[in-house]
Amino acid sequence: MISVEDYLFYVDEALDGMVAIVTELGDDLANRRPALPGANSPYAVLTHCLGVMEYWAGQVVAGRRITRDRDAEFRAAGTVADLVDRTRRARQQLEMDLAELEPFAAPRGAPSEDLGALTRTQGGALIHVYEELAQHRGQLEVTRDVLLGPWVKLA
Repeated sequence: MISVEDYLFYVDEALDGMVAIVTELGDDLANRRPALPGANSPYAVLTHCLGVMEYWAGQVVAGRRITRDRDAEFRAAGTVADLVDRTRRARQQLEMDLAELEPFAAPRGAPSEDLGALTRTQGGALIHVYEELAQHRGQLEVTRDVLLGPWVKLA
């Protein structure tokens, strides 16, 4: 397992990239979704990422009790300024949640879903967090390009 500082460097890269995208898009486009089956707005995707961080690092790694409404994450809408502020606070909470990290130890909170090896250790749970952040950063890069394209159809 890498150090907490190194892990947070990569988390910051993903979060900063997503924040830059929603900031570039502004309130209107950040809350719009491409007219494609199953597409989500950039605002909703970043909100989902914050939910992933809180649940998997907060509950599974740190043992905090988290109530999560995953479906609501994908319906979320609001101002970019609010989302950027929530992202900053979530990143601060993540760092606090990792203060007592034991990467090879069992999770302090039971995960609600079995992801195989990723749910056996605290470090595995953190790999899942980063997996989600990296995946959704790429999704937001493509979504931004679609939303800003001259061919755009918005839902």
